[in-house]
Amino acid sequence: MTNLRILQIAPEIAPGSGVGGVAHHLEEAFARAGVPTERFTLADARGAWLPEPGPGVRGRLVLLARVVWFSTVGTVLARRRIARARHGTDGRALVSVCHNDVVAGDVYVNHGILRVAMRARGGYAWRMARNPLHLFTAARDAARYRGRTHRVVVNLTSAERDALRATYPRLRVPAVVIGNGVDVARFAPPTSAERAAARAAAGVPDDAVHVVFVGHEFDRKGLDLVLDAAADLPDVHVSVVGGTPDMLADVRARVARLRTADRVHLAGRVPDPRPWLHAADALALPSAYEANALVVLEALACGVPVVATPVGYAPDVLEDGRTGWLVDRTVDGVRKGLAAVAALDDDARREASRAARATAERHDWDAVARRYLALAAELAEVRP
Repeated sequence: MTNLRILQIAPEIAPGSGVGGVAHHLEEAFARAGVPTERFTLADARGAWLPEPGPGVRGRLVLLARVVWFSTVGTVLARRRIARARHGTDGRALVSVCHNDVVAGDVYVNHGILRVAMRARGGYAWRMARNPLHLFTAARDAARYRGRTHRVVVNLTSAERDALRATYPRLRVPAVVIGNGVDVARFAPPTSAERAAARAAAGVPDDAVHVVFVGHEFDRKGLDLVLDAAADLPDVHVSVVGGTPDMLADVRARVARLRTADRVHLAGRVPDPRPWLHAADALALPSAYEANALVVLEALACGVPVVATPVGYAPDVLEDGRTGWLVDRTVDGVRKGLAAVAALDDDARREASRAARATAERHDWDAVARRYLALAAELAEVRP
């Protein structure tokens, strides 16, 4: 592996969840394997002047601008960067890995298929037509998958690979599966003192069943289902981690109608979800669509079982009834999952926590990075 260099392309590469977090964890794992890694981000695409997206119409316009800029200007500049970097003087072969937007790179990591996500949520034509970003992304990706810009597409699950081939039957390059990983040192089960402190900070009573929802797309990830299901389970408290002020205002109105405001805790956007996972009895994620939700593995690594719909990574890593519950995407389905969590006695909770942690340990980032490096070595041997 020491004859390789990796160039990762992503709008940002930083700790946290999402695409930027994946690239960050891979970068660290590549370094531990002795493989130098370079970056190409939105700043390298001369897009540092673009502000961070915020709430409302202005926020959506800013997001559109960032995606369009990185997809167009970023593509041109990334291709130049790759061409220059291929002629390095250290004797190492460069393999480029693109995570989002830019149409360049030997490897493209499919972090989600927009068209599949919109169909899963219903009202496909309306959702696409009303959002210029969706129309742009769909057109860009149709061009991406019809061409030979990339030499291989990495999918995060086998289901996502199948969905990619079904959505883009003219895909012209190989599609492989490499799942995401989890930092099992950073995400670990809390001590008794840490758990007690986390629950107190979250405002959750000692005897309550505490369910945590983590995500910024409340509709797609099924927050309303969780809130409606919990309304019928008086011992269940829900903490909502993520969302903009406007989104949280809508949640407050909903829980007021449900008369559960005393059992719903709104954390908003946080830099680190661990305190909430340390306080949790379960993670709830009844998504309509997921490519590979990192928070599922993060919860398991913290010893927290997961109530989820069978999408994305969930059916690959959850053992139904042992490390979590795979449920229908309905209020009744989610209610049954939350009720199963509430029904666990202390011994069953400890066993679920041990099993969840053991599952996560099989998916650490070093193991994932080794698979990427093996793929990169194959590509380096056969230059186009």
